[in-house]
This record gives sequence, C-alpha cells and structure tokens, in this order.
Amino acid sequence: MSDPLDRIAAALERICPPTVDVPDFDAADAFVWHVDPDRLEPVPSVNRVALDLLVGINRSRDTLLANTLQFAKGLPANNALLWGARGMGKSSLVKAIHASIVDQGQPLKMVEVQREDLPSIGRLLNLLRGTERQFVLFCDDLSFSHDDQHYKSLKAVLDGGIEGRPDNVVLYATSNRRHLMPRDMIENERGSAINPAEAVEEKVSLSDRFGLWLGFHACDQDQYLDMIRGYCAAYGIQIDDATLRAEAVEWQATRGSRSGRVAWQYFMDLAGRRGIQI
Repeated sequence: MSDPLDRIAAALERICPPTVDVPDFDAADAFVWHVDPDRLEPVPSVNRVALDLLVGINRSRDTLLANTLQFAKGLPANNALLWGARGMGKSSLVKAIHASIVDQGQPLKMVEVQREDLPSIGRLLNLLRGTERQFVLFCDDLSFSHDDQHYKSLKAVLDGGIEGRPDNVVLYATSNRRHLMPRDMIENERGSAINPAEAVEEKVSLSDRFGLWLGFHACDQDQYLDMIRGYCAAYGIQIDDATLRAEAVEWQATRGSRSGRVAWQYFMDLAGRRGIQI
C-alpha cells in the first residue's frame, strides 16, 4: 500500500498543473495553445492567403489592418469580433493581416485558442503577460450553446478581471452570429427568466465587450467572379472570361451558395484540371 503522503502529493500535482515554460517566441510567428499539459506549439507555416486576394471586404480589411498596426506598435487597440456570412473571409482576413504586419517588420505574434480551451485562458494570459511581445489571440468560429458556460471564461480576455487584460494582448474572434449565441437561446432566456431583461443582458453583453464589430455579408455574383479572376491572375491561370463565368456560375449553383470559400473551391478545381500547382 502506498504512503498516504505520496497519494496526497500525487493528487496535488493533478489539481495544480505544472508551471508552463516560456516558449521560444523567435521559433515562429504563430502558435497554437494546447492544454493537458499547457503548452504553446509553434506553427512553422500558417495556412493563409495573401491580403490582396480578399475581395469585397475592403472596409473591414482597412479597419482591422489599422487596429492591428496600432497594436503591433504598442499603441491602444480594440478587441475585434468578425461576424456574418459563412465563407466570406473572416478567418482568412485575420491570418492575412497578421502576415501583412509581420512583413512590415513588426514582430507581432498570433496565438490560436480553441473554444473548448477557453477555461484555461487565464493561465495563457499569465504566460503572455510577462513578455515584451505583442500577441493577437485568435479564436475561430466562436459561438455558445444553451448550457455552455465557456462564455464566462472569455470575459477574462475581454475585461481582464481585477488584474486587467495584459496591454500586450488583444483578442480577435470570428463567428457566424452577431451576439455569439443562437437567437432562440436569447428568446428562451427572455421568456423563461424571472427577470428577462437581466437574463438576456448577461448573454448579449458578451459581444458588446468587443470594441470592433466587423460585419461580413454574402457576396453578389460580380464579387464572386472578381474573386475567381483575382485568384487566376495571382497564380497565372489563363482562361477566357466567358468560360470562367459559365463554369463558376454552374459551380456555385450546384452548391446552393455563393461566397469566397465557394470561389476558392472552384479555383482549386480549375487549377487541378489545368495541372497547375498552388
């Protein structure tokens, strides 16, 4: 039978995770936060497209680029929520802007955080707080369900609690929902709560904590075709415009939607048929 003191020590080790070693932030420009154990994994090559290939989102692009550049220079900047239609370049814009800032010589780091790891966000902030680097925390496809309490952890990043959010950290999140929660969830809270206004306020106020709201809306056919033309020009694919238009319109019709993602999928098919490496 093991010594009771040994069992107590083992239990304490499970309850209190070991101190995370500060990673070599020169190893990469982007990292992914993992838990069990806590660690920052460097990402040698980020999956992204060039900023100038993102068509039809000029206002959101310029606003987020200016905010990120301010932050990279150590100036005040806002957390940003990119919300709206699927496949319209929300996450692509965040990654492309990060690359653009780095290319300008600013040592900005990006850390991707999964929604399910939000309860550990306080430990990540403590790790980043003591460094001299600037960090964009990136949470992609953020949303919360009826019984999900992870949104309370997110407030640690947005408001920072008694310590305050570290000056060297901002959060960029993408979501298909403007208020991060399904409309029927908000309506159920309003209908079943003792004080409906307070119940709804608790849920909706989370999105209000983002200083920037950038909306992304479905593209029209001209924008959709311009996206494909831009990809073709960037990768040197020659195709007459009538053929491109006919194929691209048929492609989006078979998918029942039109977006930047669908435009890229058609372009990948076109490049494959032409035997061109991307």
